[in-house]
Amino acid sequence: MSLQYITRAPKVAVENPNLLILLHGYGSNEEDLFSFAEELPDELLIISVRAPYEMGYGGYAWYAINFDDIKGKFSDAKQAISSVHKIASFIDEVSTKYNTNKTFLLGFSQGAILSYAMSLHYPNKVNHVIALSGYIFEELTPNEISKSIKTDYYISHGSVDQVIPVDWARKAPEFLSSLNLTAVYSEYPVGHGVAPQNFYSFKDWIIKRM
Repeated sequence: MSLQYITRAPKVAVENPNLLILLHGYGSNEEDLFSFAEELPDELLIISVRAPYEMGYGGYAWYAINFDDIKGKFSDAKQAISSVHKIASFIDEVSTKYNTNKTFLLGFSQGAILSYAMSLHYPNKVNHVIALSGYIFEELTPNEISKSIKTDYYISHGSVDQVIPVDWARKAPEFLSSLNLTAVYSEYPVGHGVAPQNFYSFKDWIIKRM
């Protein structure tokens, strides 16, 4: 397989399992979001993916975030687009290997940013996107976005997020709505993380779409 990953197989026999792919945030690894797996539906095949760029100390990134005196803080858009294509290829590999049905893509922070981008570059490769604590990074959106996309989106953000401002996240449902795409948006009184009630909210959203 093109990316490293860990798996939780369905806990019940399913011929064509629904697939949930987890994309961690900057500086983390595939173990991070995998803690969700135990609490999610038994029928799901859950795959947590490791980002390709090593940062040391067990941390990985989907793309570099650079800091300098001239540009300040900026993201490496070329690396990000490269990761978008890698994720798309990986989804194809996994879907073929496990003979899957629907695909859910859940990303946190940098993983959420790439989940948005992947769904817009590769129409309907995933059926459902769960974007936690992320935003739509305009440099990663295609110049022309297909009108055939049927993917729907669950979006949530911490109202006191100190890493990604909540104002950035609030633009996402408006942008998706302008493309006639369906998005559910919610905020929680937390920083850059996932509140327990947020977890139960997106869990319920997943169950309704299985």
